[in-house]
Amino acid sequence: MFVEVYERLDHAHTIDDHIVLDHDMRDKGRFKVMSENGTEVRVFLERGKTLAISECLKTECGKIIEVVGANEEVSDATCEDWQQFSKACYHLGNRHVKIQVLDRVLRIKPDYVLEEMLELLGLTVTNTKAVFIPESGAYAPGYTGHHHHDHEH
Repeated sequence: MFVEVYERLDHAHTIDDHIVLDHDMRDKGRFKVMSENGTEVRVFLERGKTLAISECLKTECGKIIEVVGANEEVSDATCEDWQQFSKACYHLGNRHVKIQVLDRVLRIKPDYVLEEMLELLGLTVTNTKAVFIPESGAYAPGYTGHHHHDHEH
């Protein structure tokens, strides 16, 4: 048995089932996955818009499925020195690395080259399993920062 999803919902509903997705899967618009209740879920959504954790999806038969974040392999880099921490943010951003910024913790997907760079910058890197929710970026839909262009001189 399978269900198909074509629609995102913008507010909470009574949940019928859950799908557990890592970051790579949440980044896709089209995929198949088994739900927690054992139903094959075939997702057909617009591309380019990451699924959010706790987001609800509606199946073609009216069931509501909630997206749950999966624990996955991540590397956490920590540092007590704010200047070194800031430099690490700069260097990761300069490489366009997907990064989750926590309280003095930079979380990335495991990458030995980046991990070595972070250690050389004075951060301590540990590998663990956690839900990975990278920053969406300043140009992502829903970004609430204010951006002003002043072209008059």
